[in-house]
Formats: sequence, structure tokens, C-alpha cells
Amino acid sequence: MASGLQQIEADESVLLRVTHSNLKTFAADVRFSLQLSVESVKDKLWRKCGTSVDSMSLQLYDDSNTKLSLLNDNSRPLGFYSPLDGYRLHVIDLDPSSVTSGGWLEDTSLVEKYSISEEEYNKLDGTFRKYKEKTISQNSSTLESKVKSLITDSYMEDLCANIKVGDRCEVDPGAKRGVVKYVGRAESLPPGFWVGIQYDEPLGKHDGMPSSVGWRVAVSGSFVKGIRYFNCPKLHGAMVRPDKVKVGDYPERDPFEEDEI
Repeated sequence: MASGLQQIEADESVLLRVTHSNLKTFAADVRFSLQLSVESVKDKLWRKCGTSVDSMSLQLYDDSNTKLSLLNDNSRPLGFYSPLDGYRLHVIDLDPSSVTSGGWLEDTSLVEKYSISEEEYNKLDGTFRKYKEKTISQNSSTLESKVKSLITDSYMEDLCANIKVGDRCEVDPGAKRGVVKYVGRAESLPPGFWVGIQYDEPLGKHDGMPSSVGWRVAVSGSFVKGIRYFNCPKLHGAMVRPDKVKVGDYPERDPFEEDEI
């Protein structure tokens, strides 16, 4: 070359760390061909950091952070400045009105946030909320169909054959004792047969009438209306499935009876 440099091979390149005067968090490892002119290097950097070619000044630092040179001749090849892998190329933006100035490209708190009211958002189509509501509705319908196909009006009817009103019983879980007060279907509960129990102790949910707060239908998630199936003291009543009930000689437990040691 006329400059006295050795001929640069076409495939020679260098990996440089690029930093920016205005973008404090910007840092990138960029590979450059040593044949690129300084102007072409600036054009490549403009696409990465936003500083225009005419407003850009480049400084080269070595791996010990010592400033080596100012790349002030746009016509010279990058190889003229003898950069090595690991050196740093620092971009200085000389334009005070540059898009990179003021910090707004990095500080999101400076950017005006778009907001929308709940009413306007609910009018929009294709939102995540609409998708979620549609998915939940479809899943609920599918689940309801499956439950209805599995749980019929005669569900567990055979288990009620030996359970009669007035029988003493023990109910799982917890081995809670009481007396059977109702056997049959329950209009306000899911399909199938139920057994109404009056517990000996206040271990229940109601007084024989499941309240609108105490029961939920698993499929629809709605509260059931209160219907009285039997009468018993408050918090002594419960409606349970027949498979949880064992009838037999289950006398009331003596509350003062102590376990043997």
C-alpha cells in the first residue's frame, strides 16, 4: 500500500468490543474486516447504535484500556490502525440532538407509557383476556360434558342399599360418628345419591340445609341454593357420598373417656 502497510488479506478480520458515549449500558462484540474503510465501519455501527456516520467519532483502545488512536480518516482501511482481537472501539456521538442523547433509549422511565381504561380494553378483540375467557369457557364445557357422562342420576345408588335413615354410622375421613338423616338424590348438588348425616359433635357444615355459601358445584363453579334435607343442630349436618359412610354399631364416643397409656 501507499501507506507502507503490508497488504491486508481479504479474509483478515478482527473482533472488537464496541462501546458508546451516550449509551452507558451498550456493549457489543463486533467482527470487522480489516479491509473495511473507517466510513464503512461507522456505517455498520450506525445500524447497531443509532449514531449517524457524520456525527460519529471513533477511538481505539487496547486491552489494557489505553487509548491508541483516533480513527479520523474515513478513507483509510481499519487495518491501518492495527487493531487486535479484544481491543475496544469507542463510539463518540458528536450530535447534541442525537436520538442517543438524553438517556431515553435506555431509561424506560423517560418513555411515556400507553394506558387504556378497563372499559376500552374490554371492547378490544384478540386480547389475552378474551383468549383466556374463551379457553376457560371451552374447558369448562368440555369438563361438564365429561362429568355428566360419568356421573349419572343413579351414581352410587347401589351403595345406598344398606344405608337407612336412623342408622348409626361412621364417616370418613376422620372417623366422624353420627346418625343417618337422609338418603337419596339432592336437587341442589351434583348428580347421584347422597347421604345426609347428623354428627354427634359440631363437625359439619350446616343444620340440614346446605347453605349457598357452604356448597359449590364443582363443574360450573356456581353456588347452590339452600334446600333443607333434614333438621339437626347447627354445624352438625353434612351431605356426603355413600362410599364415605359405614353403618353399624357406632355408639357416641364418651367425651371424657381417655385413651389407655
